[in-house]
Amino acid sequence: MKRKTDYKNAPIEIAEAIELSEIIDDFLPSPDKLVLKEQSVRITINLSLPIVNFFKENARKSGIPYQQMIKKILDKYVEAQTV
Repeated sequence: MKRKTDYKNAPIEIAEAIELSEIIDDFLPSPDKLVLKEQSVRITINLSLPIVNFFKENARKSGIPYQQMIKKILDKYVEAQTV
C-alpha cells in the first residue's frame, strides 16, 4: 500500500474537502472481468480487393487491425437483425 500523502500547503477549501472525504471500497471488477472474451471461430473468406483495401485504409487511420473492424461490422449487422 502507498504511503499517505500529507498535503501541507493545500488551499483551505481543498484541505477541508480532503479532511471531510471518506474512503470507499473498490467497486470495480478485476481487469479480467472488465472485458468479456467472446468465443470466436476462425474462417477463411474471399473478399474483393476494393473491400479489403477499404478496411485496411480505414483500420490504419483508426489504429486497429482491419480484421477486427470487419468483425465489429458483422457483429453490429447481426445485432441489428436480431432486435
